[in-house]
Parts: sequence; structure tokens; C-alpha cells
Amino acid sequence: MMFAQLITSFIASAAFGVIFNVPKNSLFQCGCVGMLGWILYFFLVKNEINSIMATLAAAFIVAVISQYFAKRYKTPITIFNVSGIIPLVPGGLSYDAMKHFVVNDFNVAVQLAAKAFMLAGAIAMGLIFAEVMNQLVTKYNRRKIRLRS
Repeated sequence: MMFAQLITSFIASAAFGVIFNVPKNSLFQCGCVGMLGWILYFFLVKNEINSIMATLAAAFIVAVISQYFAKRYKTPITIFNVSGIIPLVPGGLSYDAMKHFVVNDFNVAVQLAAKAFMLAGAIAMGLIFAEVMNQLVTKYNRRKIRLRS
């Protein structure tokens, strides 16, 4: 089961990288970012962590790894971020919410839509939190270097 999760999340992220016109030499890294984010999410949900908190943690890890790869391979961070969050996007949940709206099952539809909205917000917050942490670390390191001189 875990192996299937690894492979499918890698393929989904790398395939979206192809659609997103990522440079061919970065496709493997895009797949790895998505796979690592999904495995963290999967592990946390399996250990009975709330799916919203698991999504937040996974999006944070995706952003941190994306920042590392962007610096290491001298490419824009967006290449890795966008491909890496694809396995976390609540597309199926959004589809189910719309399906329940169409069949006039509004109570379930609103519940599903609210959860999809919170998951999407958790993805955004994870990406933002990682960027803020990166800015703080960079600012701290610059200040430390300036004080040594």
C-alpha cells in the first residue's frame, strides 16, 4: 500500500510538471517533492492527525524542500511548489461537494465545500509559513555575518 502511494504521488507530481512545462532536468525533483509531501500527509492521517493539520504540515515540507531544490538547482521555486502540492489538492472533495449541490443535498454539500476550502487554506498557509521562516533565517544569517565583519 505504501509503495503504491509513493509511486502514484511521484507520477502525479512529475506529470503535472510536464503539463506545467517544467524543464526536463527538473521533473525528477518535482516528483520527489510531491512524493515526500504526500507521504508525510499519508503518514499523519494514518496516525489519526486531523487532515487539515496534516495538509498544513505536508504543504510546509513541500515548500521547504522546494526552497532547497530551487537554490541547489538554480531554478524558480514555483516549479517545485506547484508540482509538489498537486497530490495535496482536494480535487475529489471539491467534486463531491459540487455533485451534492447539483442533486440538492445542500447540507452535505456545504460540509464538503467547507472542508475543501479549509484544506486549500491549509496548503496556502503551509507555503506561506515556510516562506516566512526562510525569510527570517536569511535575515538572521545576514545579520550574523554583518556582526562578524
